[in-house]
Amino acid sequence: MAKDYYEILGLDKNATEDDIKKAYRTLAKKYHPDLNPGNKEAEQKFKEINEAYQILSDPQKKAQYDQFGDAAFNQGGFNQGDFGGFGGFGQGGFDFGGFGDIFGDVFGDIFGGSSRRKTGPQRGNDIRLNLSLTFEEAAFGVEKEIEVERYEKCDKCKGTGANPGTKPEVCPECHGSGEVRITQNTPFGRIVNVRTCPKCHGEGNIIKNPCTYCRGTGKVRKTRKIKVNIPAGIDDGQMVSLRGEGEPGERGGAKGDLFIVINIKPHKIFKRDGFNVLLKMPISFTEAALGAEVEVPTLDGKAIYNIPAGTQTGTVFRLRNRGIPHINGRGRGDEFVEVYVEVPKKLTERQKELLREFEKLSNENNGKSFFQKVRDAFGA
Repeated sequence: MAKDYYEILGLDKNATEDDIKKAYRTLAKKYHPDLNPGNKEAEQKFKEINEAYQILSDPQKKAQYDQFGDAAFNQGGFNQGDFGGFGGFGQGGFDFGGFGDIFGDVFGDIFGGSSRRKTGPQRGNDIRLNLSLTFEEAAFGVEKEIEVERYEKCDKCKGTGANPGTKPEVCPECHGSGEVRITQNTPFGRIVNVRTCPKCHGEGNIIKNPCTYCRGTGKVRKTRKIKVNIPAGIDDGQMVSLRGEGEPGERGGAKGDLFIVINIKPHKIFKRDGFNVLLKMPISFTEAALGAEVEVPTLDGKAIYNIPAGTQTGTVFRLRNRGIPHINGRGRGDEFVEVYVEVPKKLTERQKELLREFEKLSNENNGKSFFQKVRDAFGA
């Protein structure tokens, strides 16, 4: 049957070289015979994983496989030659030397060794910080100046880590590679185990005269002020990213990024619902009963709204385009105003007299009062 090497490694055909390597490392550790003694199924799986990696990690073989499938290797090429007798464990002949970067990690974990450190350029770490905004700043956008503490290239040694006038020397142990290879003969064949160079600690260089300012690290801690534009409509918990404003990379690698997490302070009267604004507003009994022209607070200032007569508590009115601007887009949300009738707590004797008269007139016009109807229903 045709073999799907991508499926064996749990990948799709768009997998990158790093994806293939990462998947292989994980599966090789999981199914290695030393970790699964006597397990024939794991042994067979380990063989398939190695076979898949042999093909997909080689650009030329991968291209052939993508075009013709495993049929490109069934004519005595791959299966008979590339594994060199790996079909039976303990028979020797399988050289891990071509996969030192992989098996240095795999067998280092199994036999208690340390895994190899990457010696090429490495991207710097990202920085994450929080920024508090007012309700209005988040709604309409704002430019903020923030302070970022991060490592930067040492000005004195220009990032080399060596005192001015000197320079790092190539490590005599690993000859600049940052790694050493140890060959071992095991029951599984010859294993080339790749480890971090103990002399230069994987750097490939040795600094004999360290910079006195950065103590040989090539980096110093500094605080910088950075201006950032917060877009209108940003919501609580969303992030703004600034490319290249993070920590510096290692060995010529790119800088990391700066991620700013937005925290919005609560507003005294407004609440946010997506791009809409919610407001609870009191009105008087007279305004609710007779109707009135009232001033409504909005993010843009005061707006005039005509409340119809007979408005009840809990009625919601809509003010279009008075909400939050859509982030990086056009238009705005709306403002929803929920009114409630505010009952006065202190009344003069004259006000009480008028309300009693109002109640009497209401009962005469409308027949029995609500409470009288309740008493009648329960036979009171």
